[in-house]
Amino acid sequence: MLVQMAAVAAGGALGAVMRWSVAAAVQRLAGGAFPWGTFAVNALGSLLLGFLFVWLIERSAAGEWLRLALTVGFLGAFTTFSTYSLESVRLIQEGALALALANVLGQVIVCLSLTWLGVQLARTL
Repeated sequence: MLVQMAAVAAGGALGAVMRWSVAAAVQRLAGGAFPWGTFAVNALGSLLLGFLFVWLIERSAAGEWLRLALTVGFLGAFTTFSTYSLESVRLIQEGALALALANVLGQVIVCLSLTWLGVQLARTL
């Protein structure tokens, strides 16, 4: 149990730092009021989670500690659904209904699609 907890904690620490780094870089590049940084992190995280879930369970002999570190720890901290939710509410409160709708629908459609793609990629490689 201690090994699993340490794996999740280590992965989570790295995932949180990567979330901050990637989201800030993407937002700086994209600019504007739309939360592109969070969108990019959620999309990339969805692809990676779909891929790693299948790869680590169906296609590799990786230990449970690695699966926990990468999926629960790293990607759990890397993806930002709570931030996505708050940004959507703030856009609504600011009267930017079109941006809020684009954020909500775009992230759901893109992230579900990329999770599916990750699963497919892992099964075909």
